[in-house]
Amino acid sequence: MADILSEISENLQIGKAKVVVELVGRALEEGIPPQRILDEGLLAGMGIIGTKFKAGDVFVPEVLVAARAMNKGAEVLKPKLAAEGIAAKGKAVIGTVKGDLHDIGKNLVKMMMEGRGIEIVDLGVDVPSDRFLASAKENDASIICCSALLTTTMGELKTVVDAVKASDISGKVKVMVGGAPVTQAFCDQIGADCYTPDAASAAEAAVGFI
Repeated sequence: MADILSEISENLQIGKAKVVVELVGRALEEGIPPQRILDEGLLAGMGIIGTKFKAGDVFVPEVLVAARAMNKGAEVLKPKLAAEGIAAKGKAVIGTVKGDLHDIGKNLVKMMMEGRGIEIVDLGVDVPSDRFLASAKENDASIICCSALLTTTMGELKTVVDAVKASDISGKVKVMVGGAPVTQAFCDQIGADCYTPDAASAAEAAVGFI
């Protein structure tokens, strides 16, 4: 049983989407709970890719094909998870801040969070602070995740934090920040609720908040 889960993880890591879909189907036929297939197969594989990416052992193209394989596998599981009443654990709004057009890190975090059962509202890139706020209110989200990949756009993270603190959702919504130049010290300095160095830890932290 564990073998098929590690097979899912291994094939996902090399981006074999078709094989992953077949294996997920087989795992379900064998009676393995959908949540377990998600956690120990798909997410375990994506977690390893995340770690390797952080260490510089794999690069963006590998991450993207692995993510595609994960999404295809997750599509098979979604109806089963829904049928078991494993509802979304909560909602998060995600985007790259104003002036920044990088989206790979953001997309990784989105995939990891969706994998943990969090519903994601993706605002894309170059997102001004008022759009983060409006979307969090509109979607009744409990987390705003904002990413900055350039040192020149890091200041925008503070703009988002300040906007939340000055609004009526202050205290109700957590602001998570991330991106290559961002550090824990910077997070503390701007008063954000959480910083994580990678997508897998971001998903963990989000589950903790929700």
